[in-house]
Amino acid sequence: MRGMSDADVSAAAAHPMQPTPPTLVFLPGLANDAEVWADVRAELRRIAPPALVPLLDAALVVDVHTRCPTLPAMAEALLAETAERAGPLVLVGHSMGGMVAQHVVRQAPARVAALALLATSARADTPELVKLRTEACALFAAGRADEVLRANVPFAFHPERASDAALVERYFAIVQRAGAAQLIAQNRAVMAREDIRPHLGAIDTWRCPTLVLCGEADLLTPPEVSREIAEAVRGAEFELLPGCGHMLTLEQPAAVARRLAAWLARVLPGVVCAG
Repeated sequence: MRGMSDADVSAAAAHPMQPTPPTLVFLPGLANDAEVWADVRAELRRIAPPALVPLLDAALVVDVHTRCPTLPAMAEALLAETAERAGPLVLVGHSMGGMVAQHVVRQAPARVAALALLATSARADTPELVKLRTEACALFAAGRADEVLRANVPFAFHPERASDAALVERYFAIVQRAGAAQLIAQNRAVMAREDIRPHLGAIDTWRCPTLVLCGEADLLTPPEVSREIAEAVRGAEFELLPGCGHMLTLEQPAAVARRLAAWLARVLPGVVCAG
């Protein structure tokens, strides 16, 4: 096999090999769909420089939580369905989506180049939560989903936003699209999850930078739950969003986008975000 000629060396210097670009993957929460990310993605496009636009245009919003019975199975499906993408994954997960993202990085750490966990938990459900979810599933099966969901509005939003009729109705429309069967299946998956906190220390933030973001008034995954994730993932960034509850991507999409843009600028080589 011949060695490189001077011409080969010059050509290589003029056209150095570029790293394969990552795939940005958004993971919705329980009974949520792509709409919960729509405003955030639109704002990211508005503030992004040209270098970031291809990443955003090629981004995926996955729905593995609607098709698999357990969190590990959801993670396996995500990995299988993105296997044809040559580059690494940048995972941005909200709530249940963040739980799935943690399983993805546990199953295939070499595939994940960066991890953003929004309003999520690494804990298993307590017996009290399992009881509440089991009772809710019985009501879902009985056709009483609206009753359960409306009772939980104060827990989903910041107190100042829970009376925002347009916001609340938008949220209901998203969850109603999921339907009772999905509400039951996804709650069962969340109830069955294991405590993943002992595995968080294995995340190497030099190779997989990690951002943990939570609303300051989140009552479903309170700030201390997010803080313990950030403390367990040594070197993770942690931030509370003021004026936000659990559904921060709907409540404060511009603020979420700004944080994600700044984070992407730091963790993706060669990308600088404006805004």
